[in-house]
Amino acid sequence: MTTTTVASFEIEYHQYLDANGKPAKDIPEFAKDMNTMRELYRDMYKLRVFDAKAYALQRTGKMGTYPASLGQEAIGIGYGDAMTKEDVLIPYYRSTGGLLKHGVTMEEILLYWGGDEAGSNYSVAKEDFPICVPIANQIIHASGVAKAIQMRKQKRAVVTEIGEGGTSEGDFYEGINVAGIWNLGVVFFINNNQWAISVPTDIQTACETYAQKAIAAGVEGIQVDGNDIVAVREVANYALEKARNGGGPTVIEAITYRLCDHTTADDASRYDDPKVKEEAWKNEPLVRLRKYLEKNKAWSDKDEEAMKEEVAKEVDAAVKAYEAAPKPTPELMFDHLYAELPELTKPQREAAIKRGAK
Repeated sequence: MTTTTVASFEIEYHQYLDANGKPAKDIPEFAKDMNTMRELYRDMYKLRVFDAKAYALQRTGKMGTYPASLGQEAIGIGYGDAMTKEDVLIPYYRSTGGLLKHGVTMEEILLYWGGDEAGSNYSVAKEDFPICVPIANQIIHASGVAKAIQMRKQKRAVVTEIGEGGTSEGDFYEGINVAGIWNLGVVFFINNNQWAISVPTDIQTACETYAQKAIAAGVEGIQVDGNDIVAVREVANYALEKARNGGGPTVIEAITYRLCDHTTADDASRYDDPKVKEEAWKNEPLVRLRKYLEKNKAWSDKDEEAMKEEVAKEVDAAVKAYEAAPKPTPELMFDHLYAELPELTKPQREAAIKRGAK
């Protein structure tokens, strides 16, 4: 018997800032611009404050279940900063950072989680999809949108995001498989925060990396330090440029750690190891970027206090606008689903209006 190797593969890992904020020698040019890095730091901080406020709203009965991004802020903010306004975001439930960076407002996000369909009618990012809660559906949607863009011969990219647990779903494999076959301009971000709700990654897959799942679909797979905003943005920019210019899809696994509950309906203390979480806090993205800024004399305690005050006002204003919004009426579930209501559905809409009036 003769044996030969017919194919071989490798997964690259990217990091530019270590846990102490020390930069690599080949750090990208954009990361040398301290104004850009200050803005990214502020964006991540705003996401963290917004998440905390959303938790408070849920806990006081003013909003539904909410999934925070604590410790994972560099992912959405990173790829969101690399997107253009022409690109399309197909979000999942923990894509708040990407949504904010792509123009969706805090008030709109709160409306969505508060049960108001109007929250998905974005004022700026008109072609971005509503938040997807069913696991892995967004992967199929992203490939479908990318196919439409390809047929229209447009130079636009599609970005979607999924938790590492979601990569076990059939929709994930089907979505990346068709993207590979058709050479679609889509970027699949895997948020590997180590937990699929309460299931740890070591019993979620036998793969050494989640990025290598791309290999089966003939798609490029890359692994990145998900706590390094520089690495996330740089790899995202590479994949997006590739997608816009006919280079095909990319799967990017961003390694991070979920420092919060899965959602407000979860209690991570039942399964998370407190010692592991304590170590993870030392590696989180905001501390890392602040250290980098301080090393470059681009941030001070005074800057920190000013930012906190400004962001608090922005988030509070969004919450007040959300709380002042008129309560949604039952017919909105029909009005925001159909461009033209089918005849058979009109009686259902009328019945919903009557029940809502009681």
